[in-house]
Amino acid sequence: MNVLVTGGGGFLGRAIVTRLRARGDQVATLSRGRYPELAALDVEEFRGDILDQVLLQRAVQGRDAVIHTAAKAGFWGPTAEYWRVNVQGTQALLAACRQAGVPRLILTSSPSVVFDGRDLEGADESLPYPRTYSAPYPASKAEAERLVLEANDARLATVSLRPHLIWGPGDPHFLPRLVARSRLGRLRQVGRSPKLVDCIYVDNAADAHLLALDRLNPGARIAGRAYFLSQGEPIPIFELINRILLAADAPPVTRTIPTWFAKLSGTVLESCYLWLGLTREPPMTRFLARELSSSHWFSIDAARRDLARL
Repeated sequence: MNVLVTGGGGFLGRAIVTRLRARGDQVATLSRGRYPELAALDVEEFRGDILDQVLLQRAVQGRDAVIHTAAKAGFWGPTAEYWRVNVQGTQALLAACRQAGVPRLILTSSPSVVFDGRDLEGADESLPYPRTYSAPYPASKAEAERLVLEANDARLATVSLRPHLIWGPGDPHFLPRLVARSRLGRLRQVGRSPKLVDCIYVDNAADAHLLALDRLNPGARIAGRAYFLSQGEPIPIFELINRILLAADAPPVTRTIPTWFAKLSGTVLESCYLWLGLTREPPMTRFLARELSSSHWFSIDAARRDLARL
């Protein structure tokens, strides 16, 4: 196939590009930065803003499919910027795909689009979107997912994949921040009861995107649907964190704070940072406190059924 990967220089995007090239697909990427490793893979690179309509039209022209991994992630930041990149960027990409006649679009979404702060244990894709969100990232990703799934029709087949806690070599976000906080002594377990969470290795998340790509066509079983992705083996969240820290030769998490204190700290710190006009991320936010103090693991039966190898 001839595939465009938005965010192709990112952690997951680069793994997807590598696999596409390994099996002989023609690949182009759309990213803001320059990535020499992509050039080494003989990838056509488009650099710029995802809201640049001229650039988008050039990037999607002649493609058999688009895999949309580009997004603004994180627990903190201006709502307008999340909306601009995650929602308006997705709208612009959908419009460009329609104009160019691209028949397939795969969105990299997130399980956080259905997270309401309560325990989610074995939940499946029938779980509705919550009415409110505690951070702009899940809110904007949920809106982007709605746009993509509603766009599915006889001319443009769409699907949304929800990988949970992607980890692996080359991770520029989750692992480095975790290790840095550990070495500064700033990590605490939230609550005393073990809370199970899902995770997925980056190569497995990339493989799932290729499986979806090979099965996605207008009218296909997976068209217009969302799928949770994980290793299928939920693990207590702080056991997962300590395994990662052990591999990085960083101190484990040994101290605990009450759940109520973490949630209160998140609320107070967010208010203080906003009042003071601070742009850096607070050490605790409402969203992070809820993530660390609740179970969130999901059934992947639908993905196993519909994305399984033929």
